[in-house]
Amino acid sequence: MSKLFSPQRIKDITLKNRIVTSPMCQYSATGGYANDWHLVHLGTRAAGGVGLVIAEATAVLPEGRITPGDLGLWSDGHIDGLRRIVDFIHSQGAVAGIQIGHAGRKASCAVPWKGGLQLDEQNGGWQTVAPGNIPFLPTDRKPEPLSREGIRKVISGFESAAGRALAAGFRVIEIHGAHGYLLQEFLSPLSNNRTDEYGGSFENRIRLLTLVTGAVRKVWPYGYPLFVRISATDWSDGGWTLEESVKLSRILKDMGADLIDCSSGGNVHDAKIPVAPGYQVPFSEAIRKTGILTGAVGFITTADQAESILQEEKADLVFLARELLRNPYFALYAARELGEDVAWPVQYLRAKKA
Repeated sequence: MSKLFSPQRIKDITLKNRIVTSPMCQYSATGGYANDWHLVHLGTRAAGGVGLVIAEATAVLPEGRITPGDLGLWSDGHIDGLRRIVDFIHSQGAVAGIQIGHAGRKASCAVPWKGGLQLDEQNGGWQTVAPGNIPFLPTDRKPEPLSREGIRKVISGFESAAGRALAAGFRVIEIHGAHGYLLQEFLSPLSNNRTDEYGGSFENRIRLLTLVTGAVRKVWPYGYPLFVRISATDWSDGGWTLEESVKLSRILKDMGADLIDCSSGGNVHDAKIPVAPGYQVPFSEAIRKTGILTGAVGFITTADQAESILQEEKADLVFLARELLRNPYFALYAARELGEDVAWPVQYLRAKKA
């Protein structure tokens, strides 16, 4: 059997294969509520044969949304719409996961197809928060530095959102600590200019992420996997480094995290990133050597490429994003290419041998 189509057990959950639908923002919610678009988007990938479907970055607080169109879990009212999606994903033999996050200084933006720039409060935007007052883009207004009370609110928001995710039926949760959003803003010296216990040293800069992880771990069942997505490097001098990511991953593993989803960048607007097929896989390989499971992401587009990453023990799961937007049935095609006979939706069996 190919490794891509071998099961992966994590705690009490078994994924039928190693293909993951990476969380991809759809910017299509109203008031944080899931709708038919989210059902079709996520449900199609489940019907398409992936092992784990992770819903997009879902805001733990209203001010933590990237755009007004983001999904939310700051209210119990958000649970039912997500439960409908979870139930469909599970009916297709996939496992439903969700990523929870806070956008920090990169919040309050227009949706991408309306320019993506930060909205002012007169045009539907809101005051952003961050470790300090450093904006992401020079043209953005300055964020408001989080007070200690504000930090406690963020931690409580993550904890409450995790509880709601559990109530909705999700079996995997991922904390979003990457891509220049709030938790990474604290990690990086380039965005964190604090002088208190949340800034300066490595131990101080990781404090918020570890407190959030501990809070989520309190309410998330031990038998259900907990992932953390990090940006393994800022790709900028003086920023967050792979060496720090390795060190952080050891700490998160000891805290009960099960997998590190290894992305990069997003915190420095003009960083020079050498984008190429599989360019982030070395981060996954390095972090995996700490003994924690890892997920590889970034321009993984073919079955052979995904299989090679796993065979060479550079990752345990392969997260696909753009390729699954282009082809929701990638897993079914990949199985055929690798000579695997996998289950298809019964409604589609007439096409299986064509």
